[in-house]
Amino acid sequence: MELLRGAALLLLLVAAVCWAQEDQSCTCATNKRTTSCTNRSGICECTSIGSQVTIQCDTLTSKCLLMKAEMAGLKKSGRRERPKYAYVDNDGIYDPDCENSGIFKARQCNGTSCWCVNSAGARRTEKSDTNLQCSELVRTSWIIIETKHAERSTAVDASHLKETIKREFKTRYLLNPEYITDVLYENPYITIELKQNVSQKSGKDVDIADVAYYFEKDVKGDSLLQNGMLQINISEEPLKFDQALIYYVDEKPPEFSMKRLTAGVIAVIVVVILAIVAGIVVLVITRRRRGKYEKSEAKEMNEMQRELNP
Repeated sequence: MELLRGAALLLLLVAAVCWAQEDQSCTCATNKRTTSCTNRSGICECTSIGSQVTIQCDTLTSKCLLMKAEMAGLKKSGRRERPKYAYVDNDGIYDPDCENSGIFKARQCNGTSCWCVNSAGARRTEKSDTNLQCSELVRTSWIIIETKHAERSTAVDASHLKETIKREFKTRYLLNPEYITDVLYENPYITIELKQNVSQKSGKDVDIADVAYYFEKDVKGDSLLQNGMLQINISEEPLKFDQALIYYVDEKPPEFSMKRLTAGVIAVIVVVILAIVAGIVVLVITRRRRGKYEKSEAKEMNEMQRELNP
């Protein structure tokens, strides 16, 4: 009997310890924009700010939830949106609609207009009214990151740079190196190519769009990770990135129409027409002046002949 009581007490003690561990607070290492973090079975789970979606901190948070959390922070602090950078995604940051899984909804709206986006959240159609329908979320399978480094005292070896970036992206962003298909270097410019087809990506793999967004934030000095800023050393000297330009290539071509070019085309046509008209006016004036000069010259010659032949 005493043995059973001892076993029961031991089980209660183990359950209490497990319960305490379940409710133990934690810090999300992969996302600073979270709240209500709890350690559950050794994994830190938090609520993403602005969406109330529960995320797991043993992997990257989706770009959609990160953008939504940033917009929530901007609204709360009363700050304006950050300037739009010269990226292919020229719309800059917006308050996105996310699925419960964290991915972007195919259709995004701002109240007065709507547009379709790819899996990276970049607009791939013209903006239209709220009746716009987006049949699917087209996947971004190829991302090209163009960046440059600051001046250095030591040269950069291209092969060493490639291996270092693959290693750092694996360690910092949890990206499988096989998705980094190339790293090109032409002092001081660095091009990083990420490719990930839907057939390649497993459930545990991070998405290349999320990786590109985390890297972009690191370059801007606005890291989303708790472990500080990105640090890459080449030849024992830090490699400091100055800027980042992100290009998206989707599995299907974007659906932009010629409307976005109308204003520019009209402007070019107007300039050409004005140039032609100006040329014609100059030609007419020149010919008129030449005609008057020739008539005056002929008249003077006739008068001279009369004076020579009285």
